[in-house]
Amino acid sequence: MEPTADELAGVVDLFGALTRDELIEALSELAFKRGEDVDDPAGAIDDAVAAYHLAVVERDGETLLAAGPAAFPELPDGATDLPHIMDVPERSIDRERLAAAVEERFREESLVAVRSDNEAFVERLLDVSYELEVWGPIDVSAARERLADAAGE
Repeated sequence: MEPTADELAGVVDLFGALTRDELIEALSELAFKRGEDVDDPAGAIDDAVAAYHLAVVERDGETLLAAGPAAFPELPDGATDLPHIMDVPERSIDRERLAAAVEERFREESLVAVRSDNEAFVERLLDVSYELEVWGPIDVSAARERLADAAGE
């Protein structure tokens, strides 16, 4: 089983938010139901976070994953059974707090991207910058301008 980033976002969205271990457990449950193995769940999660399909936020001493600004959450087959299978509380995440965490990460990454001269990294973040402002109460216009300058736009 190789879940897409949008499927990962769909699973965390089903619960409101999940810890990394809970998401890996959910993927294992889905794979078990399908008679499959999960191919590198930690890598899939890392990739989804890197692509802004999953957002990381701290709450009550826990690091939680929630659907991010680049995600179009979709549920993988069998996912609707997960709340009945797993002993995980449904969580609600304060959207402003989540947006602030994503904005801070984006600002830090945009500085790194501009300094790195990595054109693909700059372009990816430039694309994400538009999704951020639609997704939440975020203003990254200054960072977007630096990225656009670095991309020669």
